[in-house]
Formats: sequence, C-alpha cells, structure tokens
Amino acid sequence: SGNDNSEALPESIPSAPGTLPHFMEEPDDAYIIKSNPIVLRCKAMPAMQIFFKCNGEWVHQNEHVSEESMDETTGLKVREVFINVTRQQVEDFHGPEDYWCQCVAWSHLGTSKSRKASVRIAYLRKNFEQDPQGKEVPIEGMIVLHCRPPEGVPAAEVEWLKNEEPIDSNLDENIDTRADHNLIIRQARLSDSGNYTCMAANIVAKRRSMSATVVVYVNGGWSSWTEWSNCNTRCGRGWQKRSRTCTNPAPLNGGAFCEGMSVQKITCTSLCPVDGSWEVWSEWSVCSPECEHLRVRECIAPPPRNGGKYCEGLSQESENCTDGLCIQDKKPLHEIKSQNIETASDIALYSGLGAAVIAVAVLVVGVTLYRRSQSEYGVDVIDSSALTGGFQTFNFKTVRQGNSLLLNSSMQPDLTVSRTYSGPICLQDPMDKELMTESSLFNPLSDIKVKVQSSFMVSLGVAERAEYHGKPHSGTFPHGNNRAFGTIQARNKATYIQNLSSLSTSSELKTTAIFGHLGGRLVVPNTGVSLLVPHGAIPEESSWEIYLAITQKESSLQPEGRDVLLGPEVTCGPSDVSLSTPFTLTIPHCAEVNPEHWNIHLKKRTQQGKWEEVMSVEEETTSCYCLLDPYACHILLNSFGTYALIGEPISDCAVRQLKVAVFGCLSCNSLDYNLRVYCMDNTPCAFQEVVLDERLQGGQLLEEPKLLHFQGNTFSLQISVLDIPPFLWRIKPFTACQEVPFSRVWCSSQKPLHCAFSLERYTPATTQLSCKICVRQVKGHEQILQIQTSILENERETITFFAQDDSNFPAQMGPKAFKIPYSIRQRICATFDTPNAKGKDWQMLAQKNSINRNLSYFAAQSSPSAVILDLWEARHQHDGDLDSLACALEEIGRTHSKISDVTETEIEEPDFNYSRQNGL
Repeated sequence: SGNDNSEALPESIPSAPGTLPHFMEEPDDAYIIKSNPIVLRCKAMPAMQIFFKCNGEWVHQNEHVSEESMDETTGLKVREVFINVTRQQVEDFHGPEDYWCQCVAWSHLGTSKSRKASVRIAYLRKNFEQDPQGKEVPIEGMIVLHCRPPEGVPAAEVEWLKNEEPIDSNLDENIDTRADHNLIIRQARLSDSGNYTCMAANIVAKRRSMSATVVVYVNGGWSSWTEWSNCNTRCGRGWQKRSRTCTNPAPLNGGAFCEGMSVQKITCTSLCPVDGSWEVWSEWSVCSPECEHLRVRECIAPPPRNGGKYCEGLSQESENCTDGLCIQDKKPLHEIKSQNIETASDIALYSGLGAAVIAVAVLVVGVTLYRRSQSEYGVDVIDSSALTGGFQTFNFKTVRQGNSLLLNSSMQPDLTVSRTYSGPICLQDPMDKELMTESSLFNPLSDIKVKVQSSFMVSLGVAERAEYHGKPHSGTFPHGNNRAFGTIQARNKATYIQNLSSLSTSSELKTTAIFGHLGGRLVVPNTGVSLLVPHGAIPEESSWEIYLAITQKESSLQPEGRDVLLGPEVTCGPSDVSLSTPFTLTIPHCAEVNPEHWNIHLKKRTQQGKWEEVMSVEEETTSCYCLLDPYACHILLNSFGTYALIGEPISDCAVRQLKVAVFGCLSCNSLDYNLRVYCMDNTPCAFQEVVLDERLQGGQLLEEPKLLHFQGNTFSLQISVLDIPPFLWRIKPFTACQEVPFSRVWCSSQKPLHCAFSLERYTPATTQLSCKICVRQVKGHEQILQIQTSILENERETITFFAQDDSNFPAQMGPKAFKIPYSIRQRICATFDTPNAKGKDWQMLAQKNSINRNLSYFAAQSSPSAVILDLWEARHQHDGDLDSLACALEEIGRTHSKISDVTETEIEEPDFNYSRQNGL
C-alpha cells in the first residue's frame, strides 16, 4: 500500500519536488493606445526564476519587476514577473511579424515557456471605406444599407443608429445587422423612413458615417370605380360617367400619382317618354232598349311608352239616341212629344229676351268708354311705364361740343348727332304722394331732352366735365365674380393676357403729383393702391407735392403669433402735412371678409420706426374710418404716414385668399422645360411683383390665375403636376408632388411662395405641353389649372398680366379725377347735411351706400355728406357707377320732380343759362 501511495503522490500533489514550472498566468495580447506603455505579466509555480524574451531576445533583467510568494496549500514558491513595453519599442521593431513577447520559467527539473503575446499599436482611421447611401424604397420593398468602417487595429465594431437612436436587431425580427456590417430591412414599413448612421468604434475612438436618408414611399392606387351615373339627359343621346380616386392607397412621401383617368364618360341613349293619344271614336252602337247608344275609343294612337302620360278624358261616351222621343214608363208617344214641344218654346222665349238685354248693355258701355277716352286723352306716360318693369327709353340731345353725356363710361357719345339710348331708370310708384312733391335738388341740366320725369340720372353726367374728353380711366383690376381676374374661358385667353414687354420696367412703386385746392387722385399703377384728395382739402392758392409709395423690401412690421399682414405697407406723404378734411387711402387686402373669423387692425409706423395700432376695423371711433370691401379697405385719414393692415384670425375658418399662377420657360438645356407655380396674396401688387420677377427670367404666364381659399386650420399645402403625356414628357421621379408646411404659407409676410417643377421632353419634335397643376390645402380648398401651351417662341400666344392697365394714369387732377360733377356734389351736400323731420338725412345717404356702423365719425365732420361721397368715389373709382347712386338718392325720395301733364319737356339753352345763374 505504501508503494501505491508513493506512485500516486506526483498526481495528487503537483507541487511535489521535481515538477516543471506550471504557468498560473500567461502574457495576453495587448494594444498600445496613443503613447501609453502596456504591462505584460507572467506567473508560474514552482519557479526559481522567470525572464521575458521579446522577438527572440532576452529582456534585460533590470527591466523585470518580480514578486515572490509561497503557496499556502503546497508550500511551493510562486513567482510573478512584470515588464513594460513602450510605443517606441514597438515602432522601432521591423520584423516579419508583430512585436511579440513570451516568458520562460525555471525549476529544478528544467524550463517551461509561456504562449507568445503580440503587442500592436492601436488606431482607427477617420474615413469610412464605404458610407451608407440614401434610398427611396417602395413600401414592403427590401432596404440594404452598406457600411464598410474605417481601417483600424483592433478591427472596429459597427453599430447602426436611426434618427440618432441605436437599433437593436434583437427586438425587431424585420431588421438584420449581422451581415458584414450591413443593415438589412426585409420588408420596408412607413415607420422605417428616417436618417440612418453607421457608427464604428474600437478601443481608440468612435467614428460616424455620413447619414443616409431612407424614404419609404407609397405609390398611389386607384379606388374602385363608382357606379355609373344616370344618363344626364332624360330623353335622347347624352352621357353618363363614373369616377375613382387615387386613395387606395393615397400617394405618400413622393410616391407616384395614379396613372390613367379619374373620370370615365360613355354615351348613353335614354328612351324618350311618349305620351298616349286617343284614336278616333268608334261608330255609335245600336240603340238600346233604354234609348241610349255608345261609342268607344282607345289610347293607342300611340299608346304611352317609356313613362309617358296616359290619355286624359273618357274612353267611352253614351247619349240618348231618339232626341227624347222615346217610350218611357209605358207612356204613349204623343204625350211625351207634347211635353217636349212646350219646353222647347219656353227656352226660345227666354233666350230672345236675354240677347236683347246684353246688346243694350254692350252699347252703353261702349259709348261710355269712348267719351271717357276723349276727355282724358294725354294721361302721363309714367303711369303706363310703371308696368314695363322700370325700363324706358330716354333721349340725349347734344347741343354743345365737349360735354360728356353718358353716365356709364363705356358709352362714348357722338358729340354732334342727336341719338337715343336705352337704359334703366329707377322709377318710384307714381301714386306715392310724399315723393311727388316739388324738389329743386336736381333740375334737368343743359343739353338734355327728357321723355321720362326722372331727371337725376341723366343730369349727373353733364355740364361739369367739358375739359375731359377721354375715356375715364378704368382702373387697376377687372371686376366680376373674382375681382382679381374676370371669368374668361380658356379659348379667349389671348384676349385676356397682355405681353410682358408692355409692363413698366420701373421697380420703384411710387407716384408723385402736385395737388391744389381742386384735389385729385393718385394711383400706384397695377397695385390697387390709390389716394383721393377731396376738393377743398388743400387751402386755396396753395399747391403741395404729395406722394404715394409701396414698401417693396421686407416689411418692418413683423406680426406676432398667427397674425398676418393682409396687404402692402403703404406710405403717403409728406408726413408733416395734415389736411383740413379727410383724404381716402385705398389698400388692397387678401382676407375673406367675415367679422366672425377675422379681427382686422390698421397700424401706423411712428417716426421712431415702431408700429402702433390706429384702430380695429370694427371699432367705433372719430379719429379715422375704415370701410372694408371684399378686396380692398378704404380708410379716411387726416394725416399722412405709413400704414398697414394686420389680420388676427379668430377661428380656424379664417380664410386668406391666395392667387395661384403658373409660369413656364425653356431652360438652357433645350429639352428641359421649367414650370414655376406661385401662391401669393390675392392683391394686385403681390401679383405685379411676381410678374416683374418672371419677366427678368423670360417667364410666360400659361393659364388664367385662380383663387385659392387657404384656411387658418394648420393644414399644409400640396402642389402637384398631373396628367403629363406619357412617351412625350417625363418629370423627375418623386418630384411631381411638393408639400409646403402651413406656417410657411400662412406667415409668408407677403413673399410669394414658389415651387418649381422640371420637365423633360423625350425628343425636340415635341412642341406642345398639356398637363394639370393641382394646388390644394389638405382638408381644404382645391384648384386645378389646365396647362395647354406651345413651347416654341413663334407659336406662343400673346400674354398679358393685367386686364386693365392704369399705368398711363398714375395721377388725375381737378374735376376729371371725380365721377360726381362738383355742382351736383354741392347740391347733394347742401340737401343732405340739413336736419330733417325724419332725422339727419346724411344718415339715410350713408345707409343707402352700405355704411351702417361708426356713424359718429361722420357726425363729427363739418359736412358728413361730403365724406360719404368721398368714400363712394374711392369705392367706385373703376366703375363710376352713377346709376346706383342715382337710384339710392331716388329711393330716399329726394330726386323726384312733380309729374307734369305734358308727355315731353324740352329744356333749351336759354333755360340752362337761367338755371346756371340760379345756382345750379
């Protein structure tokens, strides 16, 4: 047993004498980071001595640090040795392999060698060998982003970030980041859109790749077709249609719009309803025992078809077939006959008497009517004319050269020939006794021959305008349903739009003129901005140079919150002058006027450059007056300065009116064609700014601009190009739709919003472009502009920008600046400023001119009627609608003359001279 124990001893006690050194710790591979040396360590038992050998050479013993200890369980010596390796040592070594070290341990029986540990200098280069590239991927497509990190020792580990957040592929089975540093998304989802970054790191540093933007888009898909509509005609040939929308799914993130038609039409034929008609009656039947016979007819000529009406009336008739000579109730035939004869003779007697009475009555009535017509011959013409709807013919007889006779500026009279014009006359009920009283307010003036006793309407336009023969200037903007642009069909486009070259090249939007006691009007051409200085506002024998200008640079007025600038910033001056009576400043605006949705303020800039509020439009004040029309604000002021209109939206339903215009021109590459879409405030000056910019770029207006109602509901604006002809044109993928955030549209500070689309022709032979521009607010209004244009210079239509050009009339002085002749104006003021038993008559004048609030402002004026007429002049500067003013005055009851017994009154020259001497 002792032998067994001794044989087993070396195994059970490995530290027994005679054992080779056993390494408890061997040196590890190490990396030198920057200039910091590394430490290699070695531990062995039993060991009398340990030394390091590096690259095959012994390390000097002085460079070793050794520690000895005793293993408590075995009692054997344990030795641990350390050495330092510096960066310099590694860099100085130039061997076929990496710098290496190992340790050698000695015991009584011999030596043992440890593993070789390599020492390398760690680094990480800055530039990635391959950065991930952005991609546009359809939904459910595969996304593969490649990343090759910078070269480094040790090799860099790679991590992916999405929108700066680490991606954990363990949490998402759809994402794999294990394959050679690449990022793979097997099926793209909308949520996978974002910015992806590859992050490489080792013990030295971290490096970031360039970010790659991944867009997961959805191509549009058509919804199912709706059912075919009913045939649009009830009878005959028509059409029926069905539609579908690009909403299954809707295009997203630049995905393609659906190709094809959204509406299909087919012809249809509806069977016309045929009403039934009777055939002719049949022959009478044989006389029946009841002394009656019958006849019948059928509704078959033709029968009713396709919903037509059935014949009206009886399908059979019966009547006595013996003229009453019939044996009834067994009476003898002669008794029946004698009764019938007596009855017939009575009827004949009464009929004769009745006829005689009627003949006498007719004779009496006839004589009476004849005598009455003889005695009342010459009844006034207005009694009968009232039945004709108020439209009568009246004559203008021209006697003197130079009088502008017509109320409507579009009628140009021949000044040498007498003519008859037909037009509307406002007629009151001639039985209204109160309106029949004699009025000397508007006696017929010179050169007029009047058939109808309504003098004011024809008298307004004469005797005061001899010095102004030209057509009164028609103004900045056309009128109609859309004030900015009249309703003009596409085929008449050439007559609507005007050539760019006719536009003023001056970028200085300023007008200056010298005004005197007679007053006048200043207009900044094609901007809708004007200034009216009334007669008498400037002292007699004085003349002032007055200017009117629009700020073209960015306005110094910066609205707060969702407040917006609704029109141009306008300056009138000189600022050190104040007028004795209010002048009228007209500023266009782009708000859809509704006091429930907007709170609109007038602001003025102080000399220090700050803006202060003058008044709210709905406010009651006597300092100034604002009258808000649908497209402009007319402001009565006493002092010059810089003014602007600010709108505060009260609800999300507040609407800012935008004008949408499309321009196009060839780029330097002859196959490219650029479409530029502008959304600007619906004010003439905003449009003119775009026109001037486009003129410099060689732009061409492609379609009549349209009005877009942009709501303050925080939803964005989408602009897209649709229906581009395939195989003729192409547009860069994912650029056919552009979305603009709400804030950029709403708070644009009047700078036009501009989106550009680049189209390319497949061949130079393509000379025509046909497409649609769709501009829509998400959950709001939409406008579609149909583009149909030639891209060749010599085939282009002549294009205009302003249907009415007022650039030749920036200033008008004296009487020709006003629509109402001065003498007429004086008489109106003299009459309506006087108190009346019914109250202040100027209040009725204001009411008839749709001025219903803040009447205290007019009450504070020396002549309220004059200020009301100034407002009328400002509001009607383009139409000069004197008819409406005449009608308003007649309704008040001030203009009716007493109806005379003669049917025609002719006022000749001597009477006119007399009336002029008497203050007319």
